Amino acid sequence: MAKKQINVRVDDDVYATIEERAKAAGMDVPDYARQVLADEGNDLRHRFLGAAAHFAQEWGPHFAERFGHPAPAKGQADGRAA
Repeated sequence: MAKKQINVRVDDDVYATIEERAKAAGMDVPDYARQVLADEGNDLRHRFLGAAAHFAQEWGPHFAERFGHPAPAKGQADGRAA
């Protein structure tokens, strides 16, 4: 498969954040960036995330009514991810 190259300039703060996330994932920055871009270009992933959001919005209140509300996540006052 032919490959294309993308050059992207980001400011120092953005790079530092990407570098931290890459390290946390056990990857170097180019591999991490490649994976993030591949995920972004994955139509199946986007359809799944859209369906999951719809499911959560539609059925979330029913789950909460039946099973209660989840405990707040560590560092989150209301239990939602940042």
